[in-house]
Amino acid sequence: MDWSGGQSQEQQSESKALPPLPRVWIGYLLGVATMIAEMIAVTLHPELAKEPLLIPPLYLFLANFISLIYWLVCVYEYHVVLAQATAGAYPIKPLRAAWFHLIPIYGLYWVFKWPRELARFVNSRLEAPLMRPDRTGLAVFIAFAVFLVLDRGLGMILLFWAASYLSRCLRYALAARPAPPGGQPPFS
Repeated sequence: MDWSGGQSQEQQSESKALPPLPRVWIGYLLGVATMIAEMIAVTLHPELAKEPLLIPPLYLFLANFISLIYWLVCVYEYHVVLAQATAGAYPIKPLRAAWFHLIPIYGLYWVFKWPRELARFVNSRLEAPLMRPDRTGLAVFIAFAVFLVLDRGLGMILLFWAASYLSRCLRYALAARPAPPGGQPPFS
């Protein structure tokens, strides 16, 4: 009697070998919670809209801080999956991927660089390229810039919108058999 539900043993062992991708929906919820906290802060303290915000209310600080920490956790989880999928050959280590976001000036370059590397990995696993590395890096960079400069809640939603795209493409690449090493795919 076959209890596998139609999957072969090879497919089951592959799916068990890799950890799950990050739960992006939690990031969307945190982004919405941050936007709500911003609205409450401006409603309760209208002077916050006129003056620079030096010391935010605790609830606004916590919403921003938890959102940023969850983003770093998701970046870490992406790289754990990539490291296990390549048996450690992926060039970016998971802890480094998360911590490099926190280096003041280099962090701005980093949010552009690691999505490009992820896109190159995805394209190397497929016969036809799926992602454009430069555009992928630029999308995450713009979302991070919105998070830092314009609005934390909107920026977080944009970051996790980009993460949704990364997850979908990475899931597709991990499900495909690696492409034969017949040369560099376009867009890399």
